[in-house]
Amino acid sequence: MQYRTLGNSGLRVSQLTLGTMTFGGEGFMAKVGDTDVDGARRLIDQSIDHGVNFFDTANMYSAGLSEEILGKALGDKRNDVLLTTKVRFPMGDGPNDGGLSRLHIRDQVEASLKRLNTDHIDLYQMHMWDGVTPLEETLQTLDTLVGHGKIRYYGISNFSAWQAMKVMAVCEREGFTKPISQQIHYTPQAREAEYELMPMAHDAGLGTMIWSPLAGGLLSGKYRRDQATPEGTRISEGWDEPPIHDETRLFDLIETLVEVGDAHGVSAAQVALAWITARPGVTTAVIGARKAHQLEDNLASAELELSDDEQAAIEKVSRPHLLYPYWHQALHASDRFSAADWVLHAAHAEDYTS
Repeated sequence: MQYRTLGNSGLRVSQLTLGTMTFGGEGFMAKVGDTDVDGARRLIDQSIDHGVNFFDTANMYSAGLSEEILGKALGDKRNDVLLTTKVRFPMGDGPNDGGLSRLHIRDQVEASLKRLNTDHIDLYQMHMWDGVTPLEETLQTLDTLVGHGKIRYYGISNFSAWQAMKVMAVCEREGFTKPISQQIHYTPQAREAEYELMPMAHDAGLGTMIWSPLAGGLLSGKYRRDQATPEGTRISEGWDEPPIHDETRLFDLIETLVEVGDAHGVSAAQVALAWITARPGVTTAVIGARKAHQLEDNLASAELELSDDEQAAIEKVSRPHLLYPYWHQALHASDRFSAADWVLHAAHAEDYTS
């Protein structure tokens, strides 16, 4: 297991993070999983045995039950690992029960600390953008929480690049503590992050955590062309993330992952995870599992090394076309590209020349 520095911080995190959306199974989260405390304890111990030191949850997962189960299952191991949770989604029916206001953040950080049975949160993430609350209010609150030791660091999740840069600009102007990370969706099936989010993170010094790196199970190898959707999977139970825009392209990718996996004697899931954790700028991938054997397979990806040719084959079959203004920049501006520009353009260099 590799340990990587998360953004501009001193925090070292494992290249794989255990996600706990499967813990609890309350409400619509039942489609994802319903792991109880005993089951969570087994998955946590299994992850720690493989070198995982980072555990991801959110206050809205099973309406707080995921945090509660994680806290109980960790027990006296709490100070041996890092915890991250999130705030933004509604936690009640009242007009102030959601968002990133000072009121909501203050209430929710205390609730999360109690459920997690801890006195601090290692990384506290803004789960989504809030365009209503003044950004200065949100960031001042998080800066204060860092100063009081209730959170050690904070990050953003599911922000667009302009929103992330606005956060950085306000922090710079006001002297607030800056975020150290973004958590985003990025897989060989969904590479939209390469247009803006990954170059932005490189330029701004943000580490990148990847949620759902197997695209909700699409890249596990279970889903094949012209075959029925397997029963007992998220998709068969109505889970609709991520969207599928081009089914033919998806199955071309899956077949490439399976082919590479067969050459190594491993699953397509391991290949997808090895590919995404080797992408420039990716710090850690958040994996989740309902069962021990699923987790074991995912964890084994940390030991899988793909050849340059194998990585290139996956990259080529999944490569997104350049949108404007990027194709125009590729044609006419590549002589003065920065390292951040090349995060997107490196894969297209063979197709476009200045």
